[in-house]
Amino acid sequence: MPLIKRSLSLAGHRTSISLEPEFWAEIDRLAGLQARSLASLIGEIDAARNDEPLASSVRVWILTALRREINGD
Repeated sequence: MPLIKRSLSLAGHRTSISLEPEFWAEIDRLAGLQARSLASLIGEIDAARNDEPLASSVRVWILTALRREINGD
């Protein structure tokens, strides 16, 4: 699957993130479940990452969230 690039503002700066469609579908769903905007959620992920690439941090965050759902946390 080709990557899909989306642009958004984080901390007042425009940036773009490229993810696989499956990851975009999941983060959109998870943002909806939390009743928050995609930019807000990715901004939180961005603030918590260290020197890791943003796209990688988003993928790991999604994986962690899905594991929590499966485990009922």
